[in-house]
Amino acid sequence: MTEGNTNTATTAKAALVTGASTGIGEATARALRSEGWTVYAVARRADRLEALAADTGAVALPADVTSDDDVARLLDEVTRGGGIDTLINVAGGARGADTVAGARTEDWEWMFEVNVLGTMKLIRAFLPMLRACGEGTVLNLTSTAGLAAYEGGGGYNAAKFAQHALTGALRLEEAEHNVRVIEVAPGLVQTEEFALNRLGDQGAAAKVYQGVEKPLTAADVADVVRYAVAAPHHVNLDQIVIRPVAQAANYKLIRKG
Repeated sequence: MTEGNTNTATTAKAALVTGASTGIGEATARALRSEGWTVYAVARRADRLEALAADTGAVALPADVTSDDDVARLLDEVTRGGGIDTLINVAGGARGADTVAGARTEDWEWMFEVNVLGTMKLIRAFLPMLRACGEGTVLNLTSTAGLAAYEGGGGYNAAKFAQHALTGALRLEEAEHNVRVIEVAPGLVQTEEFALNRLGDQGAAAKVYQGVEKPLTAADVADVVRYAVAAPHHVNLDQIVIRPVAQAANYKLIRKG
């Protein structure tokens, strides 16, 4: 499948997955590779990507999704590699749990750069390719934090609400180009780094999941992502909210013990 194929739908299964060095991004790359997809794995940490590539056969492409130069290089390398029909934006994250009154500007700026602008820059770069392939797909991993606000989450809420809105606008704009736009919004997912990166302390990160029976895992979310992008192209799962049973809402989490 190449960018020049403008007349017929492609049957190729090729995806670019951002945030692929850890957590949901890595699990998604593994899930797609297990089903024979060509996967371009993107993240900043080259060593982790190389390990993933050696283990799965994914193509490691170290890059910062917020860098215009890196995004341009990604587009060039993927084009030379044969192109993609699916773009999966997983890169993102949270920093801090301060109130709005105590907000740290640098944390908010980072969250908007990675969650919102990084997503936008990848979509903007790859949309011509996704349109041209005939049956393109964009999947954005947002969060239930982008659907309902909670105390101490103002910055992350704001970034994920923005990414959620971006996704909705994109779906309206790209339907005429037969580009499918999917949003997957996970609730509580226990991963290696998310809470640690947000709170900066291993003890505080552990308390996020303490007493929660069977929080979601990265593999759980990756399986939903895999299903959504592998469904027949005319089937658009516009928005998928996925939570553990113990989390009935952002503000209702059952803890035992």
